[in-house]
Amino acid sequence: MATPIDTGRSNQKRRTRAAIVEAASSLIAAGGEVSMPAVARAAMVSEPTAYRYFPDLPSLISEALAGAWPPPAEALAPVADSTDPVERVAFACEFLLRGILRRQGAVRAMIAATVARPAAAAERPGLRFGLIDHALAPLEETLAATDPEAFAQLKRDLAVVVGAEALFTLTDLCGLAPDDAVASAVRTATTLTEAAVRTVGQG
Repeated sequence: MATPIDTGRSNQKRRTRAAIVEAASSLIAAGGEVSMPAVARAAMVSEPTAYRYFPDLPSLISEALAGAWPPPAEALAPVADSTDPVERVAFACEFLLRGILRRQGAVRAMIAATVARPAAAAERPGLRFGLIDHALAPLEETLAATDPEAFAQLKRDLAVVVGAEALFTLTDLCGLAPDDAVASAVRTATTLTEAAVRTVGQG
């Protein structure tokens, strides 16, 4: 049977954990740098305390981002009636990259952590893959049915373009402004998709 002291400690732990997650969520929403020391300061706890609740930054970011992104069908609702995979891919690409820009501090922190520890890559939200799959649904009965490998290759090609790494390459290394970087990525994604659609038409 739990004693009042045990119950009090349990409630305090829940409050502390919630405060850490809320602090991380606030930093993520602000779009700035997200680090364990910054989260601890915002939550008004020590850094060792933060690490007692979350073993690393990716696990904290993953919990703080839970529910922040809509499921693919909801995200692509504005193009739900479109059967044009090019239009759908363009929308999906811009949707994802705009969302990454709004949360880029957290995204950069997650990439940095998982690049250093490839085994932890599974902790990164697989948002791009769900969006790509949903965007390419109109090709399921055409390209996917007639040339499964070409369909799989298109998905791999889009995975390179529709994501944070491509976005940050365009902004950080190529020096593009965020809007120009998004436009460049969308242009590349649509070019890849258009080429695949032409292949279907020629089949």
